[in-house]
Amino acid sequence: MLNKKIAFIGPGVMAEAMIAGLLRKKLSKPENITAAGPREGRGVELQKKYGIKTTTDNASAASHADVVVLSVKPQRLSEVMKGLKGIRPEALVLSIIAGAGIKKIGAGLKHKAVVRSMPNTPGQIGEGITVWASSKEVTEEQQEMTRAILGALGEEVFVEDESYLDMATALSGTGPAYVFLFTEALIDAGVHMGFPRRIAEQLVLQTIKGSASYYSYAERHPATLRNQVTSPGGTSAEALYYLEKAGFRTAISRAVWAAYQRSLELGKEKQVHIPEGHIDEE
Repeated sequence: MLNKKIAFIGPGVMAEAMIAGLLRKKLSKPENITAAGPREGRGVELQKKYGIKTTTDNASAASHADVVVLSVKPQRLSEVMKGLKGIRPEALVLSIIAGAGIKKIGAGLKHKAVVRSMPNTPGQIGEGITVWASSKEVTEEQQEMTRAILGALGEEVFVEDESYLDMATALSGTGPAYVFLFTEALIDAGVHMGFPRRIAEQLVLQTIKGSASYYSYAERHPATLRNQVTSPGGTSAEALYYLEKAGFRTAISRAVWAAYQRSLELGKEKQVHIPEGHIDEE
């Protein structure tokens, strides 16, 4: 990996997380990483922060790379692919774009070795999880490179069936949004009862962190752990009764299903041009 040249097409939040992870884990050198995007200011920012190369010429960055990471918004993919000429035949194309299938990317770039992946935002601190699949032309060496690059974001899971990527988009890719909304709701409930917001935030954050850690440690079904803290006629039983009555489980299930359907739609939609001033590449 140390000698491989990596080009990021779209220097957004997740691209920066991958760059930071690669450098932190000493899997790449700054001089071997190039970030390409339309905003020169963003390039200067990344160059100062990480010492990498930057450019506004996507094609130039891609033509010299062993690994080309596609990290633009789904709505810009078709337009960006038209400008990516000269990708080396032996290079690996790694996409982190929601809804963009391997076949679509391969046809758009006229390139065979393609990996499609779906990371999530905790990858920004190395605590994410990424599901990925590859075309049959991806070599064993390129698969190992993929594991290393995605591992810089946290855990990675390879699946042979690409259809799991749309499911992962809805479950783990979008998952942090559900957790943040639940966190926000708990904090607001604490404030409503009378806690200062600072204390409510501390209580909720540690409760969520501790519960997740305990679940991982206990290795038991979540229903078993829930039952442990639900005494007959107690406060937990009362709270859970109202959550069930409000359709909490059904709402979560329907939300994930809606995200899954939207991911499928993104893969089928005709991509539209969005002015660069109205988009933040990720």
